[in-house]
Amino acid sequence: MNGRNLVLNLHKMSNKPYIIDFGKIGSTENGFISIAHLQNTPFHIQRVYWTYNTPDGVVRGHHAHKKLHQMIFAVHGNITMHIENEHGVMYKFNLNTPASGLYIPPRHWRTIEMSNNAVLLCLASEEYNEDDYIRNYDDFKRIRSIN
Repeated sequence: MNGRNLVLNLHKMSNKPYIIDFGKIGSTENGFISIAHLQNTPFHIQRVYWTYNTPDGVVRGHHAHKKLHQMIFAVHGNITMHIENEHGVMYKFNLNTPASGLYIPPRHWRTIEMSNNAVLLCLASEEYNEDDYIRNYDDFKRIRSIN
């Protein structure tokens, strides 16, 4: 097992958000490709979606998930992710390269700031299920107090 896979496997056991560098293949003359697959993501991918044309100043997200795992990429532009775990620990990640993705485990509240030219790509561990969402911050805080 190489060092990169060892680090990834250690993170798979973690319950905190972190950046995964997917690397890139190619050159400035021909362009680049980055690849996400089962061996370099901490979950099986069941759904893919993207968000774009977000007006300046709009803050998205404002929710957590009960079971869903996500990997967020800034395919284009800049994305700032504010993440809060179920214990009140805050994280801030600036995404600005398509070669790196942010892993977000379940039970993490997120808000998202995007430049108006940003394209956010999400790999998700589950099909869409409205019952998996925690959309009220007070409900999220109650979950924190139980833990």
